[in-house]
Amino acid sequence: MRNTKNLLGLAFMSLAMSTTWGCELKAKTATTEPIVAQATLPKDEPNNNVVKIALLLDTSNSMDGLINQAKSQLWDIVNKFTYAKCGNDARPSLQIALYQYGNDGLSSQEGYIQQVLGFSSDLDDISEKLFSLTTNGGEEFCGEVIQTSLKQLEWGKNEDHLKMIFIAGNEPFTQGKLNYKDAVTNAKENDIVVNTIFCGNYEQGISTDWKNGATLTGGEYMAIDHNKQVVQIDTPYDEIIIKLNGKLNKTYISYGSLGVSKMEKQAMQDANAMEVEEDVAVKRAVSKSSRMYKNATWDLVDASEKKDFKVSELRKSDLPKELKDKSDTEIKSYIQKKKGERSAIQKEIMALNVKREAYISKHQKEDSEGALENAMLNAIKRQAAKKNYRWE
Repeated sequence: MRNTKNLLGLAFMSLAMSTTWGCELKAKTATTEPIVAQATLPKDEPNNNVVKIALLLDTSNSMDGLINQAKSQLWDIVNKFTYAKCGNDARPSLQIALYQYGNDGLSSQEGYIQQVLGFSSDLDDISEKLFSLTTNGGEEFCGEVIQTSLKQLEWGKNEDHLKMIFIAGNEPFTQGKLNYKDAVTNAKENDIVVNTIFCGNYEQGISTDWKNGATLTGGEYMAIDHNKQVVQIDTPYDEIIIKLNGKLNKTYISYGSLGVSKMEKQAMQDANAMEVEEDVAVKRAVSKSSRMYKNATWDLVDASEKKDFKVSELRKSDLPKELKDKSDTEIKSYIQKKKGERSAIQKEIMALNVKREAYISKHQKEDSEGALENAMLNAIKRQAAKKNYRWE
């Protein structure tokens, strides 16, 4: 199998679990809007336990390795987060936002900064935006991109939510007209932790203020070799999981004006993952079999899980061809059939993944994970006892 990059995604996930905020201990009653087929995406439902992560990625010429890591490790973040639980036993939701900075292709008037995606829990959208990134030399203004993300994103005011910025790059943290200290101070005042990832020598990152940028908000600093490759291990279960993923896609029932394009995007992101490496495609399939991958805005199976879902409220014009001439009873039966098929496939993928992970653990060399991964795993162990989060 080909190689993938160092575990940048694991760094993101580990830090998410080692910040000083916790989740709400008491669940609050949330209200939802009725589920009906519509032309635009509805707003995300209220969630009492939300983790918001803004990724600020340097896309200058030297950062190809960083971007490749982000593409390949998205699914590690999701899969680890699948098992997170809060103090009230609720499963927290994960929202990710994406910015790029330091790219000559971006507007100089905007500080060579662009919001690629606002906070979203749509994994296909997040994947698509990551794969849209390309590198092109430029000026890297860390303070300004942090400040821009603070102003543009909907962080909310709930102090119990985990709200984090992860900024990665390799130029001095001090570049730009806006003093980074002002930006990170603003973040701290809004209960947002800034974590910094310097792509280069650890000591160099300290001397160029990357560590200070994190310390001022109580965040963590780390340095990585963004071009380092880690050998991935083929397992006897990979090909089976990928084939099951193909069957999984056939259980989706598109509806509304978004349905067809969303199904196409789903298939495209499967292809993108496979293009990076088969191992990434496997991890994506596992994510698609978890609670984190939900598509109620365009898939009738996921939509039907909502308590206020009513087939009678669906417009016939929004239904796929195979359901347009069916009665409500027949539509319900068809949805239940696909729901059962999906559940069985997802359980099979999850069971195979348990065996896959055991196989990897058995065959992985002690030093193959690298110092960064070991450091992050140790951070989880040290910090987990202090948090309301646990893994079940």
